[in-house]
Amino acid sequence: MTDRIVIIPTYNEKENIEAIIRKVFSLDIDFEILIVEDNSPDGTADIVKGLQKEFSQLHILERKGKLGLGTAYIDGFKWCLARHYNYVFEMDADFSHNPEDLIRLHDACANQGGDLAIGSRYVSGVNVVNWPMGRVLMSYFASKYVRFVTGMKVHDATAGFICYTRKVLETIELNKIRFIGYAFQIEMKFTTWKYGFNIIEVPIIFTDRTEGTSKMSGGIFNEAVWGVIKMKLRSYFRKYNRA
Repeated sequence: MTDRIVIIPTYNEKENIEAIIRKVFSLDIDFEILIVEDNSPDGTADIVKGLQKEFSQLHILERKGKLGLGTAYIDGFKWCLARHYNYVFEMDADFSHNPEDLIRLHDACANQGGDLAIGSRYVSGVNVVNWPMGRVLMSYFASKYVRFVTGMKVHDATAGFICYTRKVLETIELNKIRFIGYAFQIEMKFTTWKYGFNIIEVPIIFTDRTEGTSKMSGGIFNEAVWGVIKMKLRSYFRKYNRA
């Protein structure tokens, strides 16, 4: 058993799930995988269960339906903390995140003093492939907006390719995380920063999915815009004391 585990939330990812699992398990250092599966009607769970016969380091947490990205990760974090993993990763199933970069994110935490490592699209320019220009601009300026409102010096606040150390997840009160959509990513980084943890941004190239369908929507963007203001205001009434 390794102390590194990758959480991959899934909903209708039958085109990608076997390939991403095999790729992670082919890397030069060992990772385990936890699939958080939201009752996909396309049979994603059946594919994962079939692969469990081949890979003992593959786990699945099945949920009753599509309950939101944030709750998928929170449930995954709690599962991992209960089993004493030291490095917990977030990654998409669709190859928009290059699994090879898991090694670099781990190195940032294990060897460079990071408590949280972010696979960042914007720390060294704009490194996004196959996105329409409108979506690139929306994502880029959303992170600029978060920096302006919160004061947090993170270039890619909405990034979903991340390595958390165990101490970060144990310190954050996971039940107090409010957002369940993509603004969840912002709130987790902001809370980590408010606790004074060291955040390292690792430059990556983000490539949009070629298989399956995106879950991004205008409602998700609106949650991030207005939610950031509410999150900042709430932070004035909360104490961030580390044990």
